[in-house]
Amino acid sequence: MLEFENVSKSYWTGTQRKVILESASFTVRRGMNLGILAKNGTGKTTVINMMAGLEKPDMGRIERNCSVSFPLGFMGGLESKHTGTENVRYIAALYSLDQDEVEAFCRWLCDIGEYFDMPIGTYSTGMRARLSLALMLAMNFDMYLIDEGMPSTTDVAFNRRAGAIMRERFQYATLVIVSHDMEILSKFCNSAAVMHDGKLYFFDTLQEAKALYDYTS
Repeated sequence: MLEFENVSKSYWTGTQRKVILESASFTVRRGMNLGILAKNGTGKTTVINMMAGLEKPDMGRIERNCSVSFPLGFMGGLESKHTGTENVRYIAALYSLDQDEVEAFCRWLCDIGEYFDMPIGTYSTGMRARLSLALMLAMNFDMYLIDEGMPSTTDVAFNRRAGAIMRERFQYATLVIVSHDMEILSKFCNSAAVMHDGKLYFFDTLQEAKALYDYTS
């Protein structure tokens, strides 16, 4: 279970204060695959980062009574000057996981050969996406956080392997997806909310959420 209690968050843009959330209270329970519809620039990445514990609220409390993933696609924990091997072993240690197992899994799933032992600053965008997804799938979380939909690479074999593992993981986990793409949410979510003007409006169906989202767009 993930709970926000009277959470507020805002930023000073240099000319005005931009409100991301204002006194938001909600709970994401087990099996509640939540899709949050939000326009670009509304602060959806900030919200998902607060869920992960990467950013703190200005006010309020965030309680995590389950293991919560880092946001899919988040590369802030990876050091570009270090190799793929060094990075995955470091992340595994942070999560108290077997470093050999995590490294072996990521090597197999990424399938980038000698690049795995090279600094990730030399990676292409596609290789970095593979490594980020492999790291997430190497760990079993109760809740997975996804910012802007499911990742995709141009490597068909990788997509097939990763897709099979994701389907298996997601059968037993809770998902929170923040996106402006209704098609993505309809594939994975069974509940929805709309983020607008610092508020989160929750709905029983995706169709109801889409109606408000379209009205406010």
